[in-house]
Amino acid sequence: MFQQYKEAIESSNIVSKTDIDGIITFVNDEFCKISGYTRDELIGQNHNIIRHPDVPKERFKRLWDTILAKKTFRSTVMNRAKDGSTFYVNTTIIPILDESGAIEEFIAIRYDVTKEMELQIALEKKERELEALNRTLEERVRMQTKKLYDLNKHLEERVAEEVRQNEEKQKMLFLQSRMASLGQMMANIAHQWRQPLTELALTLFNLKKAAHRQDLQKVDAVYEESRQMIQNMSQTIEDFINFFKPGKPKEIFAPSQSVEDALQIVGKSLEKHYIKIETKVDASLKVRGVRNELSQVLINLLQNAKEALENSPEGHRFINVCVTKKDDKELCVSVEDSAGGVPEEVAERIFEPYFTTKHQAKGTGLGLFMSKMIIEKSFGGTIDLENGPHGATFRIDLPMVEGE
Repeated sequence: MFQQYKEAIESSNIVSKTDIDGIITFVNDEFCKISGYTRDELIGQNHNIIRHPDVPKERFKRLWDTILAKKTFRSTVMNRAKDGSTFYVNTTIIPILDESGAIEEFIAIRYDVTKEMELQIALEKKERELEALNRTLEERVRMQTKKLYDLNKHLEERVAEEVRQNEEKQKMLFLQSRMASLGQMMANIAHQWRQPLTELALTLFNLKKAAHRQDLQKVDAVYEESRQMIQNMSQTIEDFINFFKPGKPKEIFAPSQSVEDALQIVGKSLEKHYIKIETKVDASLKVRGVRNELSQVLINLLQNAKEALENSPEGHRFINVCVTKKDDKELCVSVEDSAGGVPEEVAERIFEPYFTTKHQAKGTGLGLFMSKMIIEKSFGGTIDLENGPHGATFRIDLPMVEGE
């Protein structure tokens, strides 16, 4: 029976014995297999033949202090094989005593944990890299937040200075278009960050699961996904700095005036691209709001139409702008192009924040989102997209008022 137990232990574990001076007196086949040495090369050698030079001497002193005190030593030990490679073993060293209680020899039973340790080391490295990225991100967020605070702190002075320096209508309208969205963006900063933070938490959970499965390739993929999320969140902070909040009072005005303002700004650019503009506006219709805000929405729609028409034949490029009475309570401002329409999958998401079909260098995906916010929050109206026989039509329905 004892022989069967002995064979079972030796076949499933890495076993060695040494005398009281640490000289090897016995090794099993598993010990030879993992160390790369033959039995003849090991018997009679000091056990430090497989000692790894990177293991501190203090650790071996603690080992010897323990077993010479007739106590069992347990630890995970890093060793070096004959070919110079590193392997890790969970080690238990037991002193064997004679009848008088003196130490007769030491027996060590080990099992291989090299894969687990390599995975743990790789995971710890990735965690350190993520911590470094997080520290960098925190610093960038702090700096950009300070910039945003400074911009807000001196906003009135900056706006006044810009207006004084830029009396031309084009520059003033451009400034007001930048100012139009800060209030809403400040309210949405927390919302815009919750989703990527939730995704990042889930990704890190997947990283933990991949580590338990010892899937190094999956660990690398999930780590790269986490890093990309952090960079995208950092870029979002950069985008917020470009927006300023207006403080203009509302007034009663004709939307036809906003159409004229917008066409003065983008008309030359449309002509340059051989785009024909047709207008049908009722100048008697009035709304209440900020005239320049509606002008900025129309500029955004006209610019989008211009870009959509760039691939159309020169003789078939046109934009129709209309201001008409819808019913007794509402009027409609529409912008129609001949670019062929918007694909259904794009139309469903076109007013979402940060959704864009443009290259990153040409758009942030905030233009139509902020236009929707202006129409809904400032005017109490709605904006919708319809695909017609020639192209896309953006319809803006606004409450109608009477007044001079």
